Amino acid sequence: MNEQAGRELADRAGSDDSFGSFVQKAQARGQLVVQPRMGFSDPSAMRAGLIATRYAAATTVGTITLDSYTRTNQHAAVRAGLADGTPLNGYPITTFAADTTRCLLDGVQASDFPIQVRHGSAAPQRIFAALAHAGLAASEGGPVSYCLPYGSIPLRESVRNWEESCALISDLRTVGIEPHLESFGGCMMGQLCPPSLLVALSVIEALFFRQHGVHSVSLSYAQQTHPGQDEEAVAALRRLAGELLGSTGWHVVVYEYMGVYPKTPAGSMLLGEAAARLAIRTGAARLVVKTVAEAVRLPTIDENVAALERASAAADDERRQHAPLTTHGPVDSQTYAEAKALVTATLRLSQDVGQALVQAFAQGLLDLPFCLHADNAGRARSYVAPSGRLSWSDIGAMPLRGLAEVNYDGELTSASLLDALSHVSRSFDERALEQPGQRWGVCPGFG
Repeated sequence: MNEQAGRELADRAGSDDSFGSFVQKAQARGQLVVQPRMGFSDPSAMRAGLIATRYAAATTVGTITLDSYTRTNQHAAVRAGLADGTPLNGYPITTFAADTTRCLLDGVQASDFPIQVRHGSAAPQRIFAALAHAGLAASEGGPVSYCLPYGSIPLRESVRNWEESCALISDLRTVGIEPHLESFGGCMMGQLCPPSLLVALSVIEALFFRQHGVHSVSLSYAQQTHPGQDEEAVAALRRLAGELLGSTGWHVVVYEYMGVYPKTPAGSMLLGEAAARLAIRTGAARLVVKTVAEAVRLPTIDENVAALERASAAADDERRQHAPLTTHGPVDSQTYAEAKALVTATLRLSQDVGQALVQAFAQGLLDLPFCLHADNAGRARSYVAPSGRLSWSDIGAMPLRGLAEVNYDGELTSASLLDALSHVSRSFDERALEQPGQRWGVCPGFG
């Protein structure tokens, strides 16, 4: 990258502050940053969505979510869709000229409104190159979290792709821009993955980013089936991050539940507000929200803004009632003990974090329940206990013997699996029916 191109890129990025720096400064002011999962194939609609997000009644960051074809490098399909006017389910950043994306961002992206590109690709090199040329510097994913749940590409190949992608985005530092990557490991499979494994994968992916030159990172955790267990998990994530990443350069992001969503608007609102309250109680810095339309269709701009403002209001209400966690010191729990064992066993395999991940999955030391990818051992199983907690029914070869409580006596059938998958959706829809006419501002937990 020559000097003139670097200066132009830095000007387009809008600030020397990174995405991570903005979020951490907001947290220091006592503000929870809320973020949509928004993407439109029409540049005008995408720009309108970003503007609406920026001026929502909340502390926000922007999102450009890419379409499914771009995520899988099916660029001919993108061009065909754009040519015949077929709307895509996201923004095709690698197909549009860089100038198109720059115009979309002009006057919107700024030091007080950074924007993240979300994609879902196990081979994101072209995506990272395109976002960098457009003046964007934040993205997310990971070599495991955007490989095993999404397709058939070998894990070893995904690791190599992500190494190259980290190098691409790290190069922004040469022109004064601090790139940011968020591990998606805490959202693996969306559902039925016990929290200890989510925590371990999020930490290991963040270590992978750091090893490959990305200094500013965030670690994700997706709301699961039991609020108390979720609090344990985020505390464990914060503790492990502090131990392995140091005290600076990272933050925690909580996701609203990523599995089967409530079918009723009231149930969806309750679930979203529970996630906002979880973020405050656990000291998370950022919350990725969903909308009341999640169960049936892609949400509109107005629905996204409503979700952002509702989440922010719930967070403010929770903060008034309970002081947020502000430290990441020792917090002993079952989740921490299991996550620590998984991380330690993986990192012992190789000083190269990517190679350690490949070997850990090959040996079954990391094993995702119900994941059909060829590089996943497929021996681990989980279930939703009567208490609502996600528990192991089989740990396979994972180094959890003597740590994990494995006491499932039932038989796993298709009916019991479907019942577990719909546990959260059913719980919140039922709670909404039990509280007709209530203002959805208090969510006492579930499970």
